[in-house]
Amino acid sequence: MDLNLKGKRVLVTGGTKSIGRAIVDTFVAEGAIVGFCARDQALVTQREGEWRNSGFKVTGSALDVTDAAKLKAWIDGFARDNQGIDHFVANVSALGSPNTAEGWRQAVEVDLLATVDALAIVQPHLEKSAPGSTACVIGTVALVEVSTPTSPYRSVKAALTPLVKSLAIDLAPKGVRVNMVSPGTIIEDGNTWGRQRDANTPRYQDSMKRNPTGRMGTPQEIANTVVFLASDRSSFTTGINMVVDGAITKRIQY
Repeated sequence: MDLNLKGKRVLVTGGTKSIGRAIVDTFVAEGAIVGFCARDQALVTQREGEWRNSGFKVTGSALDVTDAAKLKAWIDGFARDNQGIDHFVANVSALGSPNTAEGWRQAVEVDLLATVDALAIVQPHLEKSAPGSTACVIGTVALVEVSTPTSPYRSVKAALTPLVKSLAIDLAPKGVRVNMVSPGTIIEDGNTWGRQRDANTPRYQDSMKRNPTGRMGTPQEIANTVVFLASDRSSFTTGINMVVDGAITKRIQY
């Protein structure tokens, strides 16, 4: 299926690893022009080189998204260099922050405040590119169902859900769609679940028992959903929290 994304201008925060990397992979495979950021300059340079060597139009930037001034300069700079922005994905996260006062501050700054800032900064660019422009926030099934020890992650992600809905309502008349995609247990070599799998921890064993499909998901399966929601093939979809979890959550999604 042609998603009609060739030449579309896309920004992705946290684009060097796991879901973020897969999102960039999928957009560029569709012919999009992509800018991405992450904190690790060496890894940003590596990923940028890999994509460019494959012939893709990609620009990477080393960036701490909690620095509002630099975040604005990055977003506005990409829009200036590419004559606009069509799609934005807020993926960066302080996933592993501990259940401490400092961990909560970090999670609020990275997952909540930086996402709020980014959406506010990118909004006028998306409005100029409308109709058909989109924003997508990466959530988590942890915001709808508690299954792991207490942490800041689920609470700050949950705080973004009504923001996504509100923006979707506000921006619908302007031709901008806003959605959230909430992954379930996602595994790859080296990530949290990959390490737990390799160590065969009780937590990993329990999670596998809870997965009705008998497996965990892949970053690519989340990226496929994100990119489809950005496309005109999903033009009537806005204001949703799309749970992509292999039915691991027991709640009825509505």
